[in-house]
Amino acid sequence: MTVIRLLLVDDDPLVRAGLSLMMGGAEDIEIVGEAADGTEVEAAVDRTRPDVVLMDIRMPAVDGLTATERLRGLPDAPQVVVLTTFHADEQVLRALRAGAAGFVLKDTPPAEILAAVRRVAAGDPVLSPTVTRQLMAHAAGGAGTRRARARERLAALNDREREVAVAVGRGLSNAEIAAALYMSVATVKTHVSRVLAKLDLNNRVQIALSVHDAGLLEPTEEPGPDGH
Repeated sequence: MTVIRLLLVDDDPLVRAGLSLMMGGAEDIEIVGEAADGTEVEAAVDRTRPDVVLMDIRMPAVDGLTATERLRGLPDAPQVVVLTTFHADEQVLRALRAGAAGFVLKDTPPAEILAAVRRVAAGDPVLSPTVTRQLMAHAAGGAGTRRARARERLAALNDREREVAVAVGRGLSNAEIAAALYMSVATVKTHVSRVLAKLDLNNRVQIALSVHDAGLLEPTEEPGPDGH
């Protein structure tokens, strides 16, 4: 069994204690350290070598956004999941653009927070298609400038890589992309890796945001109250 090394970052000692109690009870997760502010994160990461950092986004001295940007700029950086109280928050968007692999709400049930840490450790983003749409809608301001910049970057992709990038932007898993584009899962993974490398991105969330910024996602109808 692979054990996930987890670093907790939150300025509230009661929150850290609660998270430590909850996460530490899982056989496959080891709490390797804690930090009370973004100023302590880099030293804590260097000391404990975590696989995942669970990062509060709002802290008094150095916030989770700045700490995430600094971490993701390091070689062999751990994955970051930000903790927040809002779904569509400008700071969440900035953290995702900085390289966070996703976010969880502070009132998320314990089992779902555990699942989020496991998913991120396995290389999967923690964003459902619905939440992705909410965040992208929230990011609509200044779309014109971002669109031109994103389209210029995406021009580096070939047609197949572009198709895969759009599918990632729609929130599809590797298996779903493989089925939709008639390729193997291994080939999808290869294309995703090439997209990340060509666009100089950290993870699938950033691919999704880039595709959205470029205007490549067609609007989808939201289900009605009856689910149709």
